[in-house]
This record gives sequence, structure tokens and C-alpha cells, in this order.
Amino acid sequence: MEDQRARLEQERRATLQRLSVLTDDFTALVEASEGSNADDEHDPEGATIAFERSQVDAFVRQGRAHLEEIDAALERLDRGDYGTCEQCGRPIGPGRLEARPTARRCIDCA
Repeated sequence: MEDQRARLEQERRATLQRLSVLTDDFTALVEASEGSNADDEHDPEGATIAFERSQVDAFVRQGRAHLEEIDAALERLDRGDYGTCEQCGRPIGPGRLEARPTARRCIDCA
């Protein structure tokens, strides 16, 4: 299980780094459009700026959700029930945990 912990902690660090970059990108997009009085509806560049801002925001939300999944997996490791399906109680296959270390359910229950 220490291998799983190390892998989850490494994934957590990578996710935090990715979130930091995305947050900086989002802040830069907002600041770049702040001084502008562009009308997104009529400005040819406005739609692009709004789309980029929306896309980065979606990536930030996905990153935060993934961070929550990683933290939950680490909590399961601490409790000793990591790798046990939350639905049926059977072990989650090693291949599934390799592919998705934050998995809460076995492949049959997923």
C-alpha cells in the first residue's frame, strides 16, 4: 500500500501544480479583459476571450474535483479500506487501481 500512497501523493502534487498554473492563467485572462470595455457579443475577439475564460474555469473545477478524489483515496488508505469497493465490499482489481488509483468501486459496480 505504500506504493499506492506514494503514487497518490505524487498525483496530488502534480494536480496542485496544474491548478496553480490554471489559476494563474485564469487571473491573467480576467486582468487582460478588465481594462477593456469590449462587448463580448459584438466584439470579434470578445467571444474568444469569454470562451478561453470559460474553458480555463472548467479545467480549474475539474482539477479541484480530482484533488478531492485523491484526498478521499488517501483517507481510505489511512482507514485501511483502500482498494475495497464501497458498493459491494469486494476488492477492487489491481488493474483498475493501476489505471484509476482513486477508484471507489470495482469494475462490476462502476
